Amino acid sequence: MKLFSYFRSSAAYRVRIALNLKDLAFETVPVHLQKEGGQNFKPDFRAINPQMRVPALKLSSGELITQSLAIIEYLDETHPQPPLLPGDALGRAKVRALGQLVACDIHPLNNTSPLRYLKNELGHDQRTIDAWYHHWVITGFDALETMLGPGPYAFGTEVTLADVCLVPQVANARRLKVPLDRYPKIVAVDAACARLPAFEKARPENQPDAE
Repeated sequence: MKLFSYFRSSAAYRVRIALNLKDLAFETVPVHLQKEGGQNFKPDFRAINPQMRVPALKLSSGELITQSLAIIEYLDETHPQPPLLPGDALGRAKVRALGQLVACDIHPLNNTSPLRYLKNELGHDQRTIDAWYHHWVITGFDALETMLGPGPYAFGTEVTLADVCLVPQVANARRLKVPLDRYPKIVAVDAACARLPAFEKARPENQPDAE
């Protein structure tokens, strides 16, 4: 398998964690989102993913999957051990809700595309852009903190899709200096995951394209 990835992309980070948890070998194909005006906008990558975003996973069959949650659920269905979703319908719904809070509500507002639009098209300065970023992380984390139950992970004693989504968002929050003091449950989940080799191996600084 080939993973088209950018070391700082939290969406690609999610997929790296899932691949590692499933103990699946993959080749990283770096797509730098900043250099050359964004290598993701080049015609050769647009032919791979018309959305011009990472991640994209090319299977050994040649088939290509985009969108991190779709990729992760595909991996969970085709390589069911260890499972990333609970065995019961209610549990699966709750885990998906936690994961989607991050992947569908926080992350899209703080992705490179809207941040570039705020700067280049709307003319906002960096201080205003940083305030935008902090606002949406804090809004999401305020809700997520109350939704987390007993740990050590986001949904109990087993790693799930919720952890796979949460850890990259925490890493981004720290990188952008979002205060996390009021989120002890989130910080504790992140710390528990950090002790697992699959999460450590997926960290941005441990990627072949890390700078």
